[in-house]
Amino acid sequence: QVHLVETGGGLVQAGGSLSISCALSGDPLNSAVMGWFRQHPGQEREFVAAIRWSGGTPRYADSVKGRFTMSRDNAKNTVYLRMNSLKPEDTAIYYCASSKLGSLFGTFDSWGQGTRVTVSS
Repeated sequence: QVHLVETGGGLVQAGGSLSISCALSGDPLNSAVMGWFRQHPGQEREFVAAIRWSGGTPRYADSVKGRFTMSRDNAKNTVYLRMNSLKPEDTAIYYCASSKLGSLFGTFDSWGQGTRVTVSS
C-alpha cells in the first residue's frame, strides 16, 4: 500500500502558473506509474497526466498538453505538476494517484485527498 499527499494548490490568475506536488509514502515497489487527475464541480474525475517512475515520456490529456508538465523525483518519491498558462476552466480539485501497473493507460489503485486549484479570470 502507498499513501499519497498532495500539496501546493491555491488561487492564481488566468495566464499564471502554479505547481503542485504529490509525495508517496509506504512501499514504493507498489507504485509503477503516477498520475494526476482533476475533478471540476459537478463533473466526473478526468485524467490529466501520468508518468512512470522508471522514466519515459509522460502522457497528457489533450486539454493540458503544451501547458502542463509532469515530472518526478525518485529520490524523494515525489511527483510534480507544473501548470502554465492557466485558464479558468482549469479550476478543479487535483488528485494524485498511483498504479501498480506499468501502463500509462491503466487503472489507478491509490489516491490522495486532493488539492484545490482555482484560476480567476
